[in-house]
Amino acid sequence: MRFVISREALIKPLLLVAGVVERRQTLPVLSNILLVVEEGQLSMTGTDLEVELVAHIQLLEAPETGAITVPARKLMDICKSLSDDAMIEISAGEQGKAQIKSGRSKFSLTTLPASDFPNVEDSPEALTLSLPQSSLRHLIEKTGFSMAQQDVRYYLNGMLMEVKDQTLRAVSTDGHRLATCTAAVEVLPGSDHQIIVPRKGILELARLLQGGDNPVELVIGSSHIRANVGDFTFTSKLVDGKFPDYRRVIPRNGEKVMLGDRQELRQVFSRIAILSNEKYRGVRLTLGNGMLQVMANNPEQEEAEETVAVDYEGDALEIGFNVNYLLDVLSILNSDVVRFVLSDSNSSALVQGFDEEDALYVVMPMRM
Repeated sequence: MRFVISREALIKPLLLVAGVVERRQTLPVLSNILLVVEEGQLSMTGTDLEVELVAHIQLLEAPETGAITVPARKLMDICKSLSDDAMIEISAGEQGKAQIKSGRSKFSLTTLPASDFPNVEDSPEALTLSLPQSSLRHLIEKTGFSMAQQDVRYYLNGMLMEVKDQTLRAVSTDGHRLATCTAAVEVLPGSDHQIIVPRKGILELARLLQGGDNPVELVIGSSHIRANVGDFTFTSKLVDGKFPDYRRVIPRNGEKVMLGDRQELRQVFSRIAILSNEKYRGVRLTLGNGMLQVMANNPEQEEAEETVAVDYEGDALEIGFNVNYLLDVLSILNSDVVRFVLSDSNSSALVQGFDEEDALYVVMPMRM
């Protein structure tokens, strides 16, 4: 195997593929990426057995076909260290070594046989749909922050993707807050489907999406999801579990509606959070006619308090929240005005941007 490629053409796909590879692996070959040259094209594959990413690069010079695996991090570091306009020659040498040459630089890397490299198994296709990259990226950006991390309820460590009534809905929750966002898709009637994509799969997929109107094709199988994004093919195993019924979590009967300036509220919450309890991050909100009072204290007997003008008419209400959850929502919204819908001090708050109908957020209260 031998091929020549410019650093410019290699570096970006290599960074994305190497990003899938875990630093600590039980199998040595999983620290490597697979390089396959055939029909004038280079394919690079990285996997951790849960997520797989393949990059396809057209080669300009006539290459010699073949396949090897090389250490992902070392190849990436070598390419990053070369000058921007460098040409790189990679060949499979003797005695299980790969030779990398560029200008006066020469490197020899230990390889492992391509036959040892594992494939992420396919599963029968159940549904195929296509949507603009910008739409899928928007769904992930609006909901990804509330995915759980290393929760014993493993089905929360990922994102629900639901296809229903010509709509693709993304839902994530860590048990304390919930985020959901929708995008229109064209699918055949009766194509309803629910899958849970693991957290790492969502984060890696988001790195691939460039935005814009270029399409991404999603192929949903019984145990895998595949995304074809330009010159990349991304595959992730699905989480085998049942996601909570998010519809039951969304409050429906809140009669107390508060409208406020998003940036002003964000600044107030950030200031008050400085003196909140470092462990629980609780702030107390007291809502009255036209005013919102935000208070926090901590075990050192320090206190913070600020009052901000809001659009609210109704009975007084006192409720506590984890301030980080409120700040996360206010940071991800784009509207100038944010709407809080509340019912009582023990019920969750529904938060939405005033002109962002596609996304909504639920934040559970906390005892203060």
